Amino acid sequence: MIAGIDEAGRGALAGPVVAACVVFLDKEIDTTIYKDSKQLNHQKRLSLLNNLKKSNTIINWSIINHKTIDKKNILKATLIAMENCIQKLSCTPTKIIIDGNKAPTANNYLIETCVNGDKLINEISAASIVAKVIRDTIMSRYHKLFPNYCFNKHKGYGTKEHYDALAKYGPCKIHRKTFNLNTQLTLF
Repeated sequence: MIAGIDEAGRGALAGPVVAACVVFLDKEIDTTIYKDSKQLNHQKRLSLLNNLKKSNTIINWSIINHKTIDKKNILKATLIAMENCIQKLSCTPTKIIIDGNKAPTANNYLIETCVNGDKLINEISAASIVAKVIRDTIMSRYHKLFPNYCFNKHKGYGTKEHYDALAKYGPCKIHRKTFNLNTQLTLF
């Protein structure tokens, strides 16, 4: 039994980072339908998340807000989110595989990393979908509070539209101070 962990929002300029963990408990589940969330449109991600919720699967996640990201840095915040996911596990997987090349420490677990794991390992692909849907939902809610930034479109990532809004309005309270937005704005 493998636990797959991935994150969403690590490279964003605003909002939280979300880590998610998925463990397929039933060997009969068709895990091949889960792909890297970046390869799927929003409707497909929602459909696959609903499949996960209906199946014999453990799903958990952790959300680390922009304030903690600014205090700790994005890597440490991401590792905290991943460690939180591990601590929430209600089973003992034979191993935990994390997308990327960095992993949190977690006693009593065999942890491996896998670069591009979201494309290679179905549990990580499923976790990428969970993390992405949760984070996108959060950012769409932030759009209602801060409509000038169009978080509903770019989800806080550094698109031209986002940089244009930053140039016009300056950062709002969910923008990450550690990304030095003033320096990045001069690039556009």
